[in-house]
Amino acid sequence: MLPAPPTSAASAAVGARAAVAGAFLAQGLLFISLTTRLPALKDKWDIGEAALSGLLLMMVLLAGVGSVLAESLAKRIPSGTVLRGGLVVIALGAALVAAAPSFAGFVAGLAVYGVGLGLVDAASNMQAVAVERVYARTILPSFHGAWTLGGLIGAGITLAATGLYPVVAAAVIPLIVAFGPFLPRATDPTAHGPAVEVLWRPIVLVGLGMVLFYMVDTAATAWGPTYLDTTFATPERLVALATFPYLLATLLMRLGGDALVTRFGPVAVLRAGGVLAAFALVVVVAAPAWQIAVVGFTLLGLGVAVIAPLSYSAAARIAGGPEVPEELRQARVDVVIGRFNQFNYVGALLGAVLTGLVGADSLRLGFAVPMVLILAIWPLAKHFAPVNEPDVVER
Repeated sequence: MLPAPPTSAASAAVGARAAVAGAFLAQGLLFISLTTRLPALKDKWDIGEAALSGLLLMMVLLAGVGSVLAESLAKRIPSGTVLRGGLVVIALGAALVAAAPSFAGFVAGLAVYGVGLGLVDAASNMQAVAVERVYARTILPSFHGAWTLGGLIGAGITLAATGLYPVVAAAVIPLIVAFGPFLPRATDPTAHGPAVEVLWRPIVLVGLGMVLFYMVDTAATAWGPTYLDTTFATPERLVALATFPYLLATLLMRLGGDALVTRFGPVAVLRAGGVLAAFALVVVVAAPAWQIAVVGFTLLGLGVAVIAPLSYSAAARIAGGPEVPEELRQARVDVVIGRFNQFNYVGALLGAVLTGLVGADSLRLGFAVPMVLILAIWPLAKHFAPVNEPDVVER
């Protein structure tokens, strides 16, 4: 049972928290259901790593378009409405990817799914930071943990059932979640007072940390199964073990993330995680057998798990400065989170595309890219430290 927030909006917030968690879960389930079947899709359409990298690039770029669209829509309509639409789009796109009768249909499905991915990524985090504000305590890790739980379910389905049609069945889940009671917006963000804009420099510095997370996360989830499939003599049904233990470790760390951050602070947690993640990728790159690579992916999940939720929380805190009227805060933070979400796709480009291109001949080389770059979280971690709200300026 979800605990009630300490406000008069307790009932609505509890329902919204459950609905938003459901959206994260549906997104994770569908995304991992697709990425763990990349080897099967690669074989079905007879495409190589370079061509697959190009298709992933297209999908990531279109996800960026979807995020920009979410930002634009959030200026006029509630983020809950944007999220409902995005959930419908990812369901349609994923079903088309799995069941397309032609290569053109497969590419079209990836395109539709990409746009929906951006819409849901941005709008679900808009809703998450709004619910966190009502609860007046950190709960973003639990929302991202719901995404991870969905991913675990998707990876488990891949382990239990071969073929592509389970993805079509999984696409029903977002359609159900779309009917959830998302948090409403009280006012029109353009209807009151002068425009208020936060300073972007601290948000960009926090965003660079999120770039690092999605670089590593997308490399692991998009290329991990293919790495096991092409580098080792891994049984076909077990290639999802690149993703399943990674997600399980991520889930466990996110469930305990609030307590760790409270005890040691975000700077120490992020720096320790960065060192662990780099070591984990050394294990992946140097693994002599697929079982050792799976250990590396598991450690990787522990290392990077809390970077993304702490990034969104920090960005929302900075965006909703003390001079932003409370009745306008959610709308303004929605718009900032929509733009901030673009860091997600910069990281995804590095993780999915650069890993694939550098690793076109050997994915060992591809995973060496995030192995080195993740260490940049060490100097960036200081920008996640809790500080007084930054000044907010009028245009």
